[in-house]
Amino acid sequence: MSLRKYIRRNMYRLHRIVSLIIALPVLLWAMSGFMHPLMTNVRPQVATQKLTAPVIDTAKIKVSLAQALQKNKVDSFSRFRLVAMNGNLFYQVKLPGNAVLKYYSADNGKLLPDGDQLYARYLAKQFLEGDEQAAADAKAGKMLASLKPEPLPDGSTTPAAEALSGDHDCCTNTMFTIMNVTKGAKVTTVDFIEQFDSEYKYVNRYLPAYKVSFDRADGVRIYVETAKDRFAFAVDNRRAAFDTFFSWFHTLGWLDFMGKGKHVIEILIMLMAMFTTIMGLYMFFTTKTRKANGNSTVRARRIHRYTSLTASLFTLLFTFSGAFHAFEKLNADAPGITTVDNRFTAPQASIDWQKLYTTVGSDKRITNVSLVKMESGEYWQVFHKSTKPAAGKSTPSGGKDLMKSMSVPPPNTLYISATDYKLLAGGEEQYARYLGTLFSGSQADKILNTTVITKFVDEYGFVNKRLPVWKVGYAENSKERYYVETSTGQLATVVNDKDLAEGYSFALFHKHHFMDWGGKLTRDISTMFWAFMQVLMIAVGLWFWCKKMKASKKA
Repeated sequence: MSLRKYIRRNMYRLHRIVSLIIALPVLLWAMSGFMHPLMTNVRPQVATQKLTAPVIDTAKIKVSLAQALQKNKVDSFSRFRLVAMNGNLFYQVKLPGNAVLKYYSADNGKLLPDGDQLYARYLAKQFLEGDEQAAADAKAGKMLASLKPEPLPDGSTTPAAEALSGDHDCCTNTMFTIMNVTKGAKVTTVDFIEQFDSEYKYVNRYLPAYKVSFDRADGVRIYVETAKDRFAFAVDNRRAAFDTFFSWFHTLGWLDFMGKGKHVIEILIMLMAMFTTIMGLYMFFTTKTRKANGNSTVRARRIHRYTSLTASLFTLLFTFSGAFHAFEKLNADAPGITTVDNRFTAPQASIDWQKLYTTVGSDKRITNVSLVKMESGEYWQVFHKSTKPAAGKSTPSGGKDLMKSMSVPPPNTLYISATDYKLLAGGEEQYARYLGTLFSGSQADKILNTTVITKFVDEYGFVNKRLPVWKVGYAENSKERYYVETSTGQLATVVNDKDLAEGYSFALFHKHHFMDWGGKLTRDISTMFWAFMQVLMIAVGLWFWCKKMKASKKA
């Protein structure tokens, strides 16, 4: 027997053994990959994913934040902004070391009990049912709070009736509005989420968040981030079943207990798949395809050869990009500082609204105010919108489905000195640069460039969730780029040229973004077709193996 024949015979045997070892995991990967585009489209219907920021009505601000904090014996805070619930205005305050936000009335300075949970309910209701439903709830809540409770036959009243009797401030009215209105879907539970779990995964990015569950046949749950009025995730029982299937059979969630060991197993399986595919291609091009002539085993082999040849290119692309992706996870290090942790004293929260409006200008309407710190001092971070719509600019779509629009307007923020109320020129970019130095630990003079990002493109994809952000670029560490969200002081992600290779590999070869020219539907069809070809290749291969085993037994 010649050496060539010996190698070929053993290659057939090795190809068969390796293929049988990896057949089940690769089959499950392909099936779950086929279902993934369906999963992204099988989502609970929500009224909106983005809320319009209302203009601040300063007439409702009767107590300053400084007075409210002093009234509640709070001496310091990390961050604040203004939020509206049921037509009432509250200071939303992040206290040092406390993940749960506090809410103090701008009318009387009182603390709103369970304010963060109430606000989560309020937001989730709007995301699920829309602003019209929220307005109806607010109207019904005000009517409820104004009711005069009738006494029971024995002259006594219920605890709820006692709560309704007497004077009703904004806190009481807000609480009754949100808790007792029955229009629309009823909220069953509200859970505070500090860690990602099997349902609310890391891909959703926002933490802390709230899971608001509704009493509906589909068991819908809306996840919201109260610190930014942000829709995070919507899931119902059907979507949860899809997610569980994908987690178990595509990302091997059942191996999570192994930590990074799971990625080692993924890499080994994908390398074996690449190896056996290359062996199969070698055998195809170095051997002749026999005619079946009525032999079912030979016929099965012919079908397997041509099916595998058709699918082989995408087998290599899927497995290479998957292995590369898992390898990067294996070597990934968690970033250091990911959020600004400032500390301000209560007296620093006193705003001179007249001076603030004078600096902002009459052509702008303030939608919110916060306080930030830079090297040069403290600044009021003023969010606003113009009283005159910009000519030639249309409002970006995306309230209904942010996945389809993937774009937002550029940041519309002014930075005004908290001491002399002077406008900081280029404040947005300056704050972005400050955050870049904070997160990177590098000096400001090391920054090469800063760019505002308003759309998910290239290296900053939809997986990062936050928009708008600023890209702060450095020359060091393979041209490292820090993407920072100035509105929250959060680090969105860090990438460099080494990460870029893996990112493009996974986007193009695994998620078929090379088909973006045809839109999401075309990309989904491409992904599903070639994933199905992997299923077909494995199924035909197993059929051929069974035929061969059966023929061997007969022989």
